[in-house]
Amino acid sequence: MINRILSAQNLQGKLPPELVKLPYLQEMFMEPLTSKILMMVIEGNHEIEPQVNGITFKSYLTRFAVPAEESGSKSNLYYSFDAGGIHFIMLGAYADYNSTGAQFAWLKQDLQSLDRSVTPWLVASWHPPWYNSYASHYQEFECMRLEMEALLYQYGVDIVFNGHVHAYERMNRVYNYTSDKYGPVYIIVGDGGNIEKVDVDHDDDPGKCPSPGDNIPEIGLVCHLNFSSSPAKGNFCWSKQPEWSTFRESSFGHGILEVNSLILDIVQFSFSFFKI
Repeated sequence: MINRILSAQNLQGKLPPELVKLPYLQEMFMEPLTSKILMMVIEGNHEIEPQVNGITFKSYLTRFAVPAEESGSKSNLYYSFDAGGIHFIMLGAYADYNSTGAQFAWLKQDLQSLDRSVTPWLVASWHPPWYNSYASHYQEFECMRLEMEALLYQYGVDIVFNGHVHAYERMNRVYNYTSDKYGPVYIIVGDGGNIEKVDVDHDDDPGKCPSPGDNIPEIGLVCHLNFSSSPAKGNFCWSKQPEWSTFRESSFGHGILEVNSLILDIVQFSFSFFKI
């Protein structure tokens, strides 16, 4: 496995960037790991891969086995599972998330069946963030937030993990853009490394606020809004770091989630350490 990874690294230095994205190079990195280590994954925009006849997510659905059926889901694009004392909910941002749709009905049933004496912690994850103060992907999935946030808040989700933005950002507990001690902690960990470099501009940096016509999702509707309260009232962007954003850094890194019955520990290597 090490030899294969080293070979891929050497090729990356010799091939033009567009060739590094070839599937076989990705498999040289991933297959030795995914064939031996259990991984729970969720689709992102790079997995859409549109093909003829409207086919999407073909590689994702073929390569990765997830416990969709076991968790009552009829789609591998969203599912749940238990690990230790945590119930993980994996949501599909690129599937129908409307409150009248199948995913929402499944999510509601999944949350209603929870036994917090068995899994006291509730963690959710999907690819694009709802809360994000970087200019990149700013408010891109506001429609999904408007459909699903109240349900996650109702059932007391503890932490939400997202990617998509190529940087690190940790939020205070937040609900509907307001600091709330009962809301989840949102963490963007889209900083594991990529060919597109890190995101560095924040929406509150002078001249960096995206226009409402920017950041359009590949799948789904657009629900960009101006804030109706807070220091950003009446504006599309903030003029300073939002109160719900506690730390952000444009660097590469990764994290580990450790759990016991009383404390969740999040270690973000090279960045920060905290407990909730």
